[in-house]
Amino acid sequence: MALLAKKGTGIIFPLTHNVRGVYGTCRTGNRDLVGFGVNGCANYKDDAHFPFPAVRFKENTRDICALREKEKGDWKQLCCEEKKALYRASFCQTFSEFQHPTGQWKFVLGCVLITTSFAFWVAMFQHYYVHEPLPVSLSKAAQKAQLRRMLEIRVNPIDGISSKWDYDNDRWKY
Repeated sequence: MALLAKKGTGIIFPLTHNVRGVYGTCRTGNRDLVGFGVNGCANYKDDAHFPFPAVRFKENTRDICALREKEKGDWKQLCCEEKKALYRASFCQTFSEFQHPTGQWKFVLGCVLITTSFAFWVAMFQHYYVHEPLPVSLSKAAQKAQLRRMLEIRVNPIDGISSKWDYDNDRWKY
C-alpha cells in the first residue's frame, strides 16, 4: 500500500483507503459485505443499473447461516422455499417487483392539473380586477379607421401598404 506524508506534520496517511472501513458495522450491522454497490459504500439499494448491492438485505441469523452452509453443497438438495429464503436474505425485491409501475404518475398528473387550474384562476382574477381595460384604439372600428387614414395619406407607396391599394377602384389589388 502506498503511503502519503503530509508536509511539515510528519503524519503518514494511506494513499488509498477502504471506504467500507469508514462506517464499520454501525451501518451494516451483522450483514455480509458482498459487492462494490453503487459507489463503494456499504449500503443497500434495489436498482436495475446496479444489480449487486454492497451488503446483503437481511442480517445473518441462525436460520440464514444454516441455509448458507447448505447452499455450499448440492443445490438439488435445496427445496424451492429454501432457495426463496436465501434470495430474500440477500435481496429485498425481485427485478419485476421493484420495476413495476407504482402509480406515481397519477399523483404527478394531479399536481400538474391543480397547478394549471390555480394559474388559470389567477389569470382570470388579474384580467378582471388588476389590469385596466384595453385602449379604444385596439377596437376593430378604430383599427379600420386607422387603416383608412393610412391609405388616404398614402403611407409607404412604393412597397408598403399603399402599394397594394387600388385608388381608382377603391379596393385591394389582387
